[in-house]
Amino acid sequence: MSTPKPTRRHWLLAGLHLAAWLPLANLARDVLVRGWPINPIQDWTFGTGLPALIFLVLTLAITPLLTLTGWSALTPLRRWLGLYAFFYALLHVSIFVVLDYGLDLALMWDTVLEKRYILAGLGAFVILLPLALTSTRGWQKRLGREWKVLHRGAYVAAGLAVLHFAWLVKADLTEPLLYGAAVAGLLVLRLPAVRRRLAGLRHSRAAGAGRPGPASDRA
Repeated sequence: MSTPKPTRRHWLLAGLHLAAWLPLANLARDVLVRGWPINPIQDWTFGTGLPALIFLVLTLAITPLLTLTGWSALTPLRRWLGLYAFFYALLHVSIFVVLDYGLDLALMWDTVLEKRYILAGLGAFVILLPLALTSTRGWQKRLGREWKVLHRGAYVAAGLAVLHFAWLVKADLTEPLLYGAAVAGLLVLRLPAVRRRLAGLRHSRAAGAGRPGPASDRA
């Protein structure tokens, strides 16, 4: 019996899973090669927070790409990108709660009220939590139309994550603003009029590709 050949979807998923572990691999490599960092909590906090934001932005990019390309192999990437965004956000929050504040709830509460960037980050995490828990097909069937409404909260989470980043760095806002522009642009691409335009471009391109070329091209 012959073994089924890997499809394009399988290769994309394999590449995604490999890439998703690179941030953790880089943190481990730094410890092994350079030794224990001077401020490990700071390094690990940034090393998990930025991947969470990147994966979240990539999650939001899948729907516009699907609309523009009609490439169904992208569909399963959306769920996994979202889960990896939550995974790194969970690590990010765990470092703050366990390593940085030693599970001291009173001290954490005072810090959250005092520092607005922590409040924005925790807000993003709270939104991502139900999205991760309801990411399965079973929950999608149970919730029906409400599932889509719930998962649109990913845009709110992304906005809060960008605010968290911007308020944290304070001085050089270049990188947070780039992510903010990406989130805003992806939100614009979700507008019905823009989606119809993207779908029209896809259909026009497909129709053009299906028409026979000049006789010289067919010779």
